[in-house]
Amino acid sequence: MPLKIALTGATGFVGRAVVSALMAKPCQVSALVRDPARAEMNSNVRQVQGDLQNIAALDDLTKSADAVIHLAGAIGALSRNDFFVANEQGSLAVAEAAARNGIKRFVHISSLAAREPGLSMYGASKRGGEAAVEKFKTRMSVLVLRPPAVYGPGDRGTLPLLRSLTQSFAVIPGTSASRFSLIYVDDLARIIVEAVEASRTGTVELGDGQRQGYGWKDLAQIASATEQKSITPIFLPKSVAMAAGVGVEAIAKLRGTLPFVSPDKIQQLYFSDWVARGEGWPLNEPVGFAQGFKSTVDWYRKAHWLPERFGKRKIVA
Repeated sequence: MPLKIALTGATGFVGRAVVSALMAKPCQVSALVRDPARAEMNSNVRQVQGDLQNIAALDDLTKSADAVIHLAGAIGALSRNDFFVANEQGSLAVAEAAARNGIKRFVHISSLAAREPGLSMYGASKRGGEAAVEKFKTRMSVLVLRPPAVYGPGDRGTLPLLRSLTQSFAVIPGTSASRFSLIYVDDLARIIVEAVEASRTGTVELGDGQRQGYGWKDLAQIASATEQKSITPIFLPKSVAMAAGVGVEAIAKLRGTLPFVSPDKIQQLYFSDWVARGEGWPLNEPVGFAQGFKSTVDWYRKAHWLPERFGKRKIVA
């Protein structure tokens, strides 16, 4: 019998990759979506209209399922309360529905930011979400996955940083001492799908297999080889980045929109150690940054999100 999977966050960047990975396996997927008409979901996915605050929708989503993948959450918000409503209370609501409906396996996608809850509102809310889900570990098998920064084709979140790494002087919102793990979106999707049928529980920090992580100079060196030119990182002082974050956030609050950068995000970017710890997740042939950067930047260029590598060449008759 095919596994029945209940999925939240299916319409996001990572969620779309997870849906594709699930569709390649013999399973039945139900996905929670706010607006089915705009979801552009695979026709084989059963769509359940609702959000993390809709108890009836969560019961519909999880009824008869074998496992839950909880991916939905907020990566940006206008207040601490907004972060916690989405990432802590939302996770609690999904876990409660799963427990009510006899789910045996719960895979919770958190963030490496949860390792440092005192650093940012986002990290604190993700740690709160982990704690909410772990309350049910005696009633179902619970696995918490903490991905680092996720990148790949179709992602607008990492586009500004990868765009910078295609330029001769890459302006970096971070320090030369910072080290961090990365993971390519398709690898994260593979791990999540594998985790559904695995027996492992507890909390697992993820990366692409680069045990010591990367520094910005490592990324600049890799980008230089890919772009076939010298790329020099220029490190933006934290005070300048923070001032920009404050300004952008203030404008966003006036407009009632989410800021693309904020003081909360800046705090995370300038932290020195986001390298995944522990055993990680065994993954065959993980995509390292050299391969992932090229694939992502090539996609951006085909989608016209970035200019062509060498500009348009004049055709001589």
